[in-house]
Amino acid sequence: MKTDRPGSVGLWDTIRFNLSLVPMVSITHRVSGMLLFAGVAFALSLLDMAMTSEAGFDEAKSLLQQALPKGLMLLLLATLMFHVFVGLKHLLLDLHIGDTVTASRLGSRLVLLLTAVSVVILYLRLW
Repeated sequence: MKTDRPGSVGLWDTIRFNLSLVPMVSITHRVSGMLLFAGVAFALSLLDMAMTSEAGFDEAKSLLQQALPKGLMLLLLATLMFHVFVGLKHLLLDLHIGDTVTASRLGSRLVLLLTAVSVVILYLRLW
């Protein structure tokens, strides 16, 4: 028996055909969580280096004066800010605040705006 129903749709097909902002922010929230999990190792190694001794603190401080580690730390903090803002958006959705299509689009834009503003503030403070 032949049916006209489509088969399963993969993630790539979903991303390719449904490029609206709301699902992309939601998917990126999951990706940012995985990046944060991996980035915690970098942050904890710097914290361990800084807490061992005064020489270790000076070494960690000099390491963070270089462009690449400072950029990685800024990326980690930007990912954290994005993850927090989207998490707050999801918590509000659980309370049925902003669960209409228009409000959800506005919330996704607001998340991106708040993330951009916080990253600029962090950049100005770190660099």
